[in-house]
Amino acid sequence: MENVLAQHIEMTPGIRGGKPRLAGTRITVADIAVMHLKLGQSIDEIAAEYNLPLAAIHAAMAFYYDHQAEIEQQLADDEAFVAAFQKQNPSKLQAKLKQLRSE
Repeated sequence: MENVLAQHIEMTPGIRGGKPRLAGTRITVADIAVMHLKLGQSIDEIAAEYNLPLAAIHAAMAFYYDHQAEIEQQLADDEAFVAAFQKQNPSKLQAKLKQLRSE
């Protein structure tokens, strides 16, 4: 199984932070897992949308399930980073919209 996964999954420092991704793309295993598990897209839909082989999508999901805790932690860390960034850098557009609504 590792050989099959190695054909489709690669990790390269400097590309997407070294996170596991589909070989030859910038699409991470976490991206595929989110699209499939959280957004409800089917494997076929993801493959068609991004012109990817079904085997690559299945390999990504297999890799995800083999490393689920680690990938879920990365996703949580990313969400925390975004929340902290948004808190430190409030949107000027959102502030303007809020001001316009209150007038």
